Amino acid sequence: MLLDEFDYQLPESAIAQEPLDDRSSARLFVDVDGQIDHRTIWDLPDLLGPGDLVVLNDTRVIPARLPARRPTGGLAEVLLLEPIGCGSDHWEALVRPSRKISPGTLLAVGDRMGVRVHDDLGEGRRLVEVEAPDGLAAALDRYGRIPLPPYLTTTLTDPERYQTVYSRRPASAAAPTAGLHFTDRVLDRCRAAGARVERLELVVGLDTFRPVTVDDLDDHRIHSEAYTVSQATLEACRRADRVVAVGTTTTRALEAAARSGPSGRTDLFIRRPFDFQVVDLLLTNFHLPRTTLLVMLDAFIGSRWRNRYDLALAEGYRFLSFGDAMLVDRHRPEVSGIPVGEPR
Repeated sequence: MLLDEFDYQLPESAIAQEPLDDRSSARLFVDVDGQIDHRTIWDLPDLLGPGDLVVLNDTRVIPARLPARRPTGGLAEVLLLEPIGCGSDHWEALVRPSRKISPGTLLAVGDRMGVRVHDDLGEGRRLVEVEAPDGLAAALDRYGRIPLPPYLTTTLTDPERYQTVYSRRPASAAAPTAGLHFTDRVLDRCRAAGARVERLELVVGLDTFRPVTVDDLDDHRIHSEAYTVSQATLEACRRADRVVAVGTTTTRALEAAARSGPSGRTDLFIRRPFDFQVVDLLLTNFHLPRTTLLVMLDAFIGSRWRNRYDLALAEGYRFLSFGDAMLVDRHRPEVSGIPVGEPR
């Protein structure tokens, strides 16, 4: 399977630079049971009913991007990815400019925080030691910034718009962006429609920031991420008629839990052919070309993603983190070898 199979033309004008004022007004491209419809997230409860289970990833993004200065006065930046060990002093991090920062260098962050850079872990990652006399949480609140994706070039005036309304434990380096569209009222309406709503946690890490650099996907290595799926959520999945995963991170956690147990770390790379054991419907944003997220979508709905993306672009859907969403099912009956809903 080659990376070139997952390329498409994404105009800059289609990349949403700012979130909508009303989260639930985001458009929803519905491709379920062979029928295409154009709705909004507010309409999602109308598509659900008793027997449906909606699963959310409730991880919260930490303000992990730290502007810093080198002892020479030059600028640097540290992006904390994940703590190493039981304490919170040592972290795996991305450091820029990594090649110019030798092991042992202390970077100054504001006037009450420092980051000492240690070993090179490869792929731009470094082991760093955080020095925060007032405590790490307080230091991050004071000096840290939310690590927005590089394709977002406008300033985010309200950092909470890059958090889901149901986020809990600060742990992730990026948001589970499909969940950004939800409001408490939408979730209440899902429950009122008879659907059950459950949560899990998958800590979003390095692969969100790193492009795929190999031509053959057999050579691509997924970095592991921590996840926790409660027994209540797993049991609800077993009993549900349809499991609706909100986002690719939720999908990854559920499918990992089905294979490896309710908690741990997973380096599961979902690509075709893949035997989905849990998820029946996927609600996800429109993804960048040549990414593992698009590879997962291809595994879920097959090659019809390309036609759906072309249609979404023609219909003016907004793409990527602050863009619109699609709701798709992985079941596609065939008639005379032609998948239902495909153009003939």
